[in-house]
Amino acid sequence: MMARKRIGIVLALLALVASGCGWRGLNSVSLPGVEGLGPGSFTVQAQMPDVDNVEQNSRVRVGDVNVGTVTKIERQGWHALVTMRLNGDVDLPANATAKVGQTSLLGSQHIELAPPTDVPPQGKLREGSLIPLSSAGAYPTTEQALAAIALLLNGGGFGNLGDITQALSTAFSGRESELRSLIEQLDQAVGYLDDQKGDIIAASESLNHLMGQIAEQKPVVDKALRTIPEALEVLKDQRENLAEVLAQLGKFSALAADSVNQTKEALVAELKDLGVVLQELANAGPALTRALSFLPTFPFPKETLTNWMRGDYANLTLIVDMTLSRIDQGFFTGTRFECNLTWLELQWGRTIGQMPSPCNHNVPPPGGNPLLKPYRWDQGP
Repeated sequence: MMARKRIGIVLALLALVASGCGWRGLNSVSLPGVEGLGPGSFTVQAQMPDVDNVEQNSRVRVGDVNVGTVTKIERQGWHALVTMRLNGDVDLPANATAKVGQTSLLGSQHIELAPPTDVPPQGKLREGSLIPLSSAGAYPTTEQALAAIALLLNGGGFGNLGDITQALSTAFSGRESELRSLIEQLDQAVGYLDDQKGDIIAASESLNHLMGQIAEQKPVVDKALRTIPEALEVLKDQRENLAEVLAQLGKFSALAADSVNQTKEALVAELKDLGVVLQELANAGPALTRALSFLPTFPFPKETLTNWMRGDYANLTLIVDMTLSRIDQGFFTGTRFECNLTWLELQWGRTIGQMPSPCNHNVPPPGGNPLLKPYRWDQGP
């Protein structure tokens, strides 16, 4: 009986080995009660650079909540392809990220799914979705954290902290007041800088804007940088001529200054005389402008031209003064016959003169000043 039992056990093991060549331990068997096996669940895959100690049946979490299970891990090129089964109520974008995380300091590892943080969410994670290798990664493990701490403590210079502290203590010993004053001044300087923060930002923005304008004018700047050396070379070749020009300009300036010093009194006098002329010209300004308006319509004033010319006829009122004194004044003034006709008229006692003249300004009344004498129609030649 014992022999039969042994043979049965051996046959059962052989059948199990022959039929289950994919046996990988208990983790290869789907366990009851895990997440991702209920109604509405769906399967997604993720390309992972490294799965560390993640095994089949490892948990899949979203925000520290179990939402699924790892069903398969296989090699795909130089990375791993992880197949996961998720609950039907999992709502993640299609560009979600997948990272290998650790439950606690000494806990098991799992796959952590999360929405992207550096790009906007797109689409929705659904049956058959694939999270690419670019969206995969891993959180630091306990071993990595301990290795980094060991490197810092062993080769990071912590052993020299005592020497550094001792050196600082020796350097500041007896200089506490100076150190306190330095700290106070630094605090004031930092306060001033904080008060001027807006101005500093504005200056930085202006400088950035200026750099942008210079960048836009890059072709012009490049051309200028190519042209300036040639211009400097020309200036270098003409250095002697430029020096001679400056020397001659200095001599000319000296001569001009000497001339001004010698003629300044005459120049001042001429300017003063010119001031009188300009003053009289300014005084005559209104009369001069009125006289200029009379020239285009001579002998009729422009202001009354419309009263003279009316359609196809013209109005004209004419007073002709043919007295001897007026003829004398109008035609013979300044000649050898000046005053002859006026004195002849005075002999008749009939002169009416309109303006004082050398011929009648000394005539006593009733002659008197002809400007004050009224005109009478019975007087004349």
